[in-house]
Amino acid sequence: MEDEKEKLREDNDEQMVDDAFQHLLDSYLASRHRKKVDIITKAFNFARQAHKGVRRLSGEPYILHPIAVAQIACEEVGLGSTSICAALLHDVVEDTDYTTEDIENIFGAKIAQIVDGLTKISGGIFGEQASAQAENFKKLLLTMSDDIRVILIKICDRLHNMRTLESQPANKQYKIAGETLYIYAPLANRLGLNKIKSELENLSFRYEHPDEYNSIKAKLASTEASRHELFDQFTAPIEDALKQMGVKYQIKERVKTPYSIWNKMQNKHVTFDEVYDILAVRIIFTPNKREEEINECFNIYVAISKIYKSHPDRLRDWLSHPKANGYQALHVTLMSKQGRWIEVQIRSDRMDEIAEQGFAAHWKYKDGMEKEFTEDETELNEWLRTIKEILDDPQPDAMDFLDAIKLNLFASEIFVFTPKGEIKTMPTGCTALDFAFSIHTFLGSHCIGAKVNHKLVPLSHKLQSGDQVEILTSKSQHVQASWINFVSTAKARAKIQAILRRNGREIQKLGEDMLEEFLRKNDIENTPAVADQLAAFHESNNREEFFQAIGDKTILLGEKDLDELHGKNATSGKRGWRRLVPFLGKSKQKKADTETQEFFVVPEKFNRKKPIYINDENIGQYKFRHCCHPIPGDDILGFIDNKHRIEIHKRDCPVANKLKTSYGNRILDAKWDMHKRLFFDATIHIEGIDRMGMVMDISSVISSQMNVNIHKFSITSEEGVFEGDIEIRVHDREDVKTIIDQLKKIDGLQEVTQTM
Repeated sequence: MEDEKEKLREDNDEQMVDDAFQHLLDSYLASRHRKKVDIITKAFNFARQAHKGVRRLSGEPYILHPIAVAQIACEEVGLGSTSICAALLHDVVEDTDYTTEDIENIFGAKIAQIVDGLTKISGGIFGEQASAQAENFKKLLLTMSDDIRVILIKICDRLHNMRTLESQPANKQYKIAGETLYIYAPLANRLGLNKIKSELENLSFRYEHPDEYNSIKAKLASTEASRHELFDQFTAPIEDALKQMGVKYQIKERVKTPYSIWNKMQNKHVTFDEVYDILAVRIIFTPNKREEEINECFNIYVAISKIYKSHPDRLRDWLSHPKANGYQALHVTLMSKQGRWIEVQIRSDRMDEIAEQGFAAHWKYKDGMEKEFTEDETELNEWLRTIKEILDDPQPDAMDFLDAIKLNLFASEIFVFTPKGEIKTMPTGCTALDFAFSIHTFLGSHCIGAKVNHKLVPLSHKLQSGDQVEILTSKSQHVQASWINFVSTAKARAKIQAILRRNGREIQKLGEDMLEEFLRKNDIENTPAVADQLAAFHESNNREEFFQAIGDKTILLGEKDLDELHGKNATSGKRGWRRLVPFLGKSKQKKADTETQEFFVVPEKFNRKKPIYINDENIGQYKFRHCCHPIPGDDILGFIDNKHRIEIHKRDCPVANKLKTSYGNRILDAKWDMHKRLFFDATIHIEGIDRMGMVMDISSVISSQMNVNIHKFSITSEEGVFEGDIEIRVHDREDVKTIIDQLKKIDGLQEVTQTM
């Protein structure tokens, strides 16, 4: 009986695999690529044999994963046979006994090179060893410059992993989702893969904040009918105008994703009902002549702006100067007859395909045949060159490195002119100093100021689109540590840090010598462990920073250091050991202020897959960081620090995002189990129209109606408008929401938001 069941299961699996591969072949044959079916079938059969008998966590045959990655590469990114074969083979070298040489002998050098690139950056995304993601990311970027298809397939791989994330334990879900949001979604965006970027963001959001995700999904579903009605009413006269012009077109409804709605709600402190740009309209047309498509975009704009009034400040022209990821379109915002601003995106079918499939779609319009990616993709190569510069002089700390890449990859752009009239693309918010470093390191390091539009400005002057910039230099000028505070591009930051590090090495060496002398005098052996212990004691991030601080005398070694090394943890002299109590119970306030308690230390055989529960009794055993101020009701996670203690962060905390990406295997699932006995601090920001009795009304709602203690209340009023902050003591996030809902009912109170 068991044998029959097993046989049936195997037959079902075989059928499932055959169907998946047939679907891949059908998609490939429907594309505009040369039909190299033989090599794809050969790669499939090879991978199937190599992964035979292996299953994923979900229980399905492992070969379905490479097929799914190849399907995404073919159908959603538009790649050809070379990439499809590499996708089918991408796990063979890592997971089986086959080598890159075997792949090269059977499938040729190009496929082997891409598979090798994918193997180098793989670190078993779902494996226990997958903690050093920052290192993997460096490898990922290095292999990009060899063949961009490596990263395109890696993004396809990540998308399929995200689509099948359900079978993973919660701590792995947070790690992978955080990594995706921090690295892969912005990378997909930078390569123009708009559809994939949106799906990656949405899937990350779904696993990190399931309640908010489901709530927004439900609200989108409930408002769907009214959106369709608005869309139909708005587009009817536009369709008539386009028909009269003889334009061959499609009009699509673009609805904001749950993630981008939530993001806007967080950043702008608004409710779902106050997000007005949930609906946008996309006009996609087929031009009569390819060279006329930009003119046709403007003709359509002129025609529809006769029907509806356009917003003068919201015309976005990415036609003449496409975004660095190749995106081209004309965006205009029009006032509908219902009194709502609606964004209309006008683009040709070619622009639409590039917007959805990104870089891989560019070459389709060159000759319709599969070919290698060429070196004439100047925008992309400019970007890769900048990345290589950062990699050539990498940051000593993986977190710094990720920050540097993050700065460079994903900022929106402005256009700046050199004195000779050449255009340079720069990120929004960049300064004159960023511009100087973007031209040459020497120019940046000796920059004393700039002339912007022929007016003298300081180094920190922020540039606007259209500025003409001339850099002024002096040989006596040298890089200053303060520069790091106002540069915004990765290149400038990396160069400044490299020069400062070079200058700081002498001070570091001096600090090292001073520590060695101090330890020798006190008969203590100078080992890396001793230096690490003292560095942690002085709250330095690493050994190098500690030596630097000793060298420039911001840390003076003395008795307290000897106490630390001999294990005398006198709380009077030692920082960081007093328990940070994030709550204040009314009856326990004094006790809580003075009490000290050991933090929970994670034992060696701790089950990291199970969630930790924070309750009224054990809350003091966990470290609550001030970066995000979590309180009960927030989505949280745990992070095991270098001393094996557990830090608690909000899941969307910027610090936690970096931790998920760099130290993914130290992430824990954390849940609240509180019973409204303890109090936590929360701050509410208010703005509104001033009137007599406003403060009394606010106090009445909080103190009398809600029976909540106001800890601090500060308010300023100017010309009839006021703003202020109220610090209150609450049990959980639900209390804060109830108070905000009640405050919103007060006459004249325009905006109520929670800041902490």
